[in-house]
Amino acid sequence: MTPAKTRPALLGGLVIGVLSALPVINLANCCCAWILFGGALAAYLMQQNHPEPVQIGDGAIAGLLAGSIGAVVWLIVSIPISAVMAPLQSEMSQRMLRNASDMAPELRSLLESMQGGPAIGLGLLFGFFLMLFVSTLFGMLGGLFGALMFRKSQPPVIPPPIPPTTF
Repeated sequence: MTPAKTRPALLGGLVIGVLSALPVINLANCCCAWILFGGALAAYLMQQNHPEPVQIGDGAIAGLLAGSIGAVVWLIVSIPISAVMAPLQSEMSQRMLRNASDMAPELRSLLESMQGGPAIGLGLLFGFFLMLFVSTLFGMLGGLFGALMFRKSQPPVIPPPIPPTTF
């Protein structure tokens, strides 16, 4: 009997997506910590809901699903955060451009063109595909490690009693 992977993957993906999208908390994701954590969480939850020890492959699949769900959640959470942060980022880049008087005109025009809404949308689209690739890979690794770490031990096998022999 294979363990259910849907609910653990949804919860692990929710953790991956939200923690990876929040502005200050996402700094811990530089080494994919939140993604590994979400994959391991999916494997842990899957093991807790299953009476028998889960297989390592099941943990890897749950982590992979959690990573792909996490990328979608990341995109959904990142859109409003980017909308809120866009004026602040625009002001900072304009201030940087005003203070950099010796900047090459080509670079200045490139940086000015990257301040608009289409550039933010393209950045989110590129970020989504990058997040999808990285989170499925590292979520799978987290699920694999989680299945190894949180695996229930096998019940001991009691051999059948030896029938008495008479001589």
